[in-house]
Amino acid sequence: MDAQKFGDVAVSLGDDRVATAEIRRPPANFFDQALIRSLAEAFEQLATGDDCRAIVLCSEGKHFCAGANFGGGARDEGERGAQLETGHLYDEAVRLFATPLPVVAAVQGAAIGGGLGLALFPDFRVACPEARFSANFARLGFHHGFGLSVTLPRLVGQQAAMDLLYTGRRVPGEEALALGLCDRLVPADGLRDEALGLAREIALSAPLAIRSIRQTLRGDLADAIRRATDREKAEQDRLQRTADFKEGVRAMAERRTPDFEGR
Repeated sequence: MDAQKFGDVAVSLGDDRVATAEIRRPPANFFDQALIRSLAEAFEQLATGDDCRAIVLCSEGKHFCAGANFGGGARDEGERGAQLETGHLYDEAVRLFATPLPVVAAVQGAAIGGGLGLALFPDFRVACPEARFSANFARLGFHHGFGLSVTLPRLVGQQAAMDLLYTGRRVPGEEALALGLCDRLVPADGLRDEALGLAREIALSAPLAIRSIRQTLRGDLADAIRRATDREKAEQDRLQRTADFKEGVRAMAERRTPDFEGR
């Protein structure tokens, strides 16, 4: 079928009952409230009928999702970043986590900050060696978000989650596979085919059984994400008013190490 557009998300459903939802904001695929709402609307529509049994989430261009765009060409990056509104955005994210259909993400390039949060929402992640994952929030001077308080420890364990959140370091594909951040690692030119292959395997199983099993395993996840994002967005709002946040975002724009002062 021809692709159906939901804002900057293009959705197509094949005869194999696997849908492809492609984010089209290349090359970095920065997200905002509108993009997450578009994804939620697309996934909810796919879940209403019997035609779709699994979804592949992918992105056009170099990166899966490089997070929120703090830059946008502004000189005062800290001032611009402090105006970011996360409340309603996280309400849309909860809708994503509530989708009843299994989702496989194809991750190329960067899954950074909130982009990492988006990558951890699906059931599975297929990545390539060149992919890099980073929860870089503390390097920007503020609190992590997008439900990473829940999803990251569930995948990699509490100690590894603290390591990634405290340091903000970048994790390449090979280490991501070892940590559990991704489930399969394939060459970049076979990335989407591998993700589609996994989704097709799932789609061959009994759809009522898959939804039932998924509800058992992930049934409380959306509620847990809502509780987590309530805390996350409150802390983000507080820390975005600090001098450290302004310095962190400015340093990122200037490609230098930030000089934090704890105020």
